[in-house]
Formats: sequence, structure tokens, C-alpha cells
Amino acid sequence: MAVGKPVGFAVSDPVDLTANHGGSVESDAVSKHHQSPEGLALSSELHGPPLRSRRDGRYRKTPRKSRSTDTASASQGVFTYLLENLGVKDVQFEELLSLDPDALAELHPVYGVIFLFKFPTNAPYTAADKPLDGTFDHEAAERIFFATQTIQNACGTQALLSVLLNKNDAAAGEAGLVDVGPDLAGFRDFAMALPPEFRGEALSNSELIRDVHNAFARSSPFADETRRADPAEADDAFHFVAYTPVAGTLYELDGLQPAPVSHGPCDQAAFPARVMDVLRRRVARYSHDEIRFNLLALVGDLRLRARLLGDAALLAREERKRRAWQFENALRRHNFVGFAAEVLRGVAAARLREGDAAYDGWIADAQARLEKRIEERSKARAAADEDEGAEKKS
Repeated sequence: MAVGKPVGFAVSDPVDLTANHGGSVESDAVSKHHQSPEGLALSSELHGPPLRSRRDGRYRKTPRKSRSTDTASASQGVFTYLLENLGVKDVQFEELLSLDPDALAELHPVYGVIFLFKFPTNAPYTAADKPLDGTFDHEAAERIFFATQTIQNACGTQALLSVLLNKNDAAAGEAGLVDVGPDLAGFRDFAMALPPEFRGEALSNSELIRDVHNAFARSSPFADETRRADPAEADDAFHFVAYTPVAGTLYELDGLQPAPVSHGPCDQAAFPARVMDVLRRRVARYSHDEIRFNLLALVGDLRLRARLLGDAALLAREERKRRAWQFENALRRHNFVGFAAEVLRGVAAARLREGDAAYDGWIADAQARLEKRIEERSKARAAADEDEGAEKKS
């Protein structure tokens, strides 16, 4: 489970919620081949930005109090290149900006979706007998990849692997098979011999998965030790789950649940409509003013489609997107504090050499621009709040 703001990737002091939601399972059954002494040193890097969701399935801008400095495309880029670094071929993630089944179907082949939502801390999340929607399928855990989540801040990685490692059925058609590469294929073969709780341990101790995941961790040189001094101001918790059709059934794969959740018969053609129905019911359980959701689809590489169709414009757009993702992922791993400090020192030294009058004028000009910016933001915030109030009344 991700703890902290859904888009605040580098949380330095996550609250341990595993004691109340599944806990950690210790096992000697995990092969040394999949262990490392460090375990999976996960940050909350892979918990993407919030959808700007509305009850009717369309989206609006997130209120200022929920906005993030991270973009939606950064989330797509992190997940896509994480898969590439794991050795997976010919797939990518695409953010969905509506709950329209047609928008999902247009991305064919669609292997599954992962959904981010606010974790309910004021009500029970798990139940031994029946989930809030669908039914537990304990027998399915023996034949499909389902792993109990035994570590915190790993639900994004676990959700995408829950989709990916169930796409090994060539008989299911184009959307039923993904080339995951020899390393992940070997991990799946090993993990499927274990019960679900030990599969979670195997995942957390996989050196490959740990190293690839942590390669995308955002550099965070500062930690605010006072941020949770007041329990009433503690950050919300968010969680990723996966939805994918496997062997003719739509499954919800959530490592915090005791078993896969079946949502009934579903083939690949029916998946877009069926999964959107399930997601609408899930969103409807929240209050009307809760808008922090995120939906990403695991689909085929759109560059391959562009080349197959001879669509030069689509290919150029996708290539630009990949370059932007690479740039964002590179920036995420760097700490620019030292660079920024040197730039400020240089600028200040240059101003001081111009004399006291020039320096004082520079400070006064900066203060004036800052005050103007604060005033403009206050006006924009007031206008946004007014629009939101009018929308609620309508």
C-alpha cells in the first residue's frame, strides 16, 4: 500500500499499515535464488498521480489542495520503463482519462488495468467471507498468479506484475500472451509452486524486481520530521489493485485481500465494458467530493501499431512520448540541490559585485514579483473554488 499523497513519490517515513492489513509473512521456504539480505527496499515511487475524476466518468482538474508537481505522463513513463527494464517486450502503460469502455477498447490489445484509490482507513477493508463487490475465488489462487502483499509501498509494482504474470496463455489470443522475458518467466515458475503468502515474500526478495524498482526512486535529500506531528494531519493512504481477464473470468487481484476476487465470466472482447462497470461501482462507494483516482491500462506498444498501419503521425507522437518519459525518469533519479545552491551563490556574488544599490534593487524587485505571484494565485484559487461550488449546486 502506498502511504502518503498519491503523487508524493518519495515518502521518507511511511507509516507501517501492514499490522492492520495483512502483515508480513516470514518464510524459510523462499529459495536462496530469490533472496537478498536487503529485501525489497521500496520507496513509494510507483504510486502515480490522481485522476481528476467525476461521478459521470469524465474528469475535471484536481482541486488545488490535491494537486501534484508530478504529471500523469510521468506515471505512464515510470511503469512503462520499469517493465522494459524487467525484460518485458512490446507493452506500455497508458493513462485513461475517462471510464468510457470505448476509450479502453481502442487501445487493443489490452492486457489489464491497474487502479489507484484512497485506502479506506475508517472502515474494514478486508473480510474473510465476502468482498464488498464480487466473490472470493480461493481455488483460483492455485492456478493463476496471485501474491499476498507482505511489504508496504510496493502495491504499484505488485499490481502491474499481477497483470503481467497472468498473461502466459497463448490459447487466449493476442491479449492473453506477453513476452515477459526469461527472468520474469523463471520467477513465475518458481513462485507458482508456493502458496500466495510465500509468493509475496518471493516477490519482495527478488533481486531483479528490487533493483529495477529502486532504480526509479526519486532522489529526496530532505525529510520533514514534523510532517506527522499531528495525527489529525497525517497523509491519506492510497492503494493499487489490478483487474485482468484470466481463463474467461474477470479477476480483481489485490494483495491485501485473502484471495482473488471474481467478478464473473469475461472474455477479452467484453473486458473493457465489464471492468468499467466494476470500477464505477467502486468509485460510487466514495463520497461525491473524493476525486483522487488513477487508472492505467497495460496495452501493446503503440509504436508497433503505428508501424503496422504505416501511420507516420502516430509513430512520431509515440516516439516523442518515449523521449519525454526517458527525460523525466532521468530527472527523477537526480538530486539537484547542490546544483541549485551553486547557481544561487553565483547569482548573489554577481549582484554583490555590482554594488549595494544594485543588490538592494534586485531584492526589492524579487519581493515585488513574489507578492504579485501570490496575489495571482489567490485569485485563481478563489475562482476555482467558486466554479466548484457552482458545479456542486448544479
